[in-house]
Amino acid sequence: MNDATPPNRCRIVLIAPPNVSAERIAAAFDGGDVASLILPENGMDEASFQAFAEQIVPVAQAAGIAAIIAGDTRIAGRVQADGIHVEVGKDELAETIEHFQARMMVGTGGAKTRDDALELGEVRPDYIFFGRFGYDNKPEPHPRNLSLGQWWADVIQIPCIVMAGSDLASVEAVAATGAEFVALSSAVFAEDVDPKMAVAAANALLDETAPRFED
Repeated sequence: MNDATPPNRCRIVLIAPPNVSAERIAAAFDGGDVASLILPENGMDEASFQAFAEQIVPVAQAAGIAAIIAGDTRIAGRVQADGIHVEVGKDELAETIEHFQARMMVGTGGAKTRDDALELGEVRPDYIFFGRFGYDNKPEPHPRNLSLGQWWADVIQIPCIVMAGSDLASVEAVAATGAEFVALSSAVFAEDVDPKMAVAAANALLDETAPRFED
């Protein structure tokens, strides 16, 4: 459960991997501060994805965690999510923002270069994500994601999320970039991991090592 006042440092965003149960996601929420949860489709058909989202979105919201649906704006609306995540070109992103941003957050990702990121940033999404769902299979974050996150955090006001690695200790490297958010997936939801303990450990690392943001 989140504290009433969020910490003034890099915060955790959870990304649900394929085949994770709603119960394990909910358990992670008990580990301490989590800013938001992104639910990708992960190969599910529309009915299965909606049913899964209907299970977990209210639980996240009750814990003070923003629930973000990736890839399906219709399901995001049906389950009354707090946001949608789309990885599309600038024009389609602009249309999505125009249609939905008054009602929910619209975030984006998929940028592999600074030019890509700046182009997406021109239409003012609520955040940009550096990384790829399901590619946190090495202990450390991808160097390109760290580099893009540090550059973005230095020069752009739109918040960014940077994908961490499969090792919880990798949150330190992400926080050091100045990114507002660090994304965790396999580090929390791998089969041999206790999600609650993993989130608690990640928060302890961030409390100890993450730079504080200016008020």
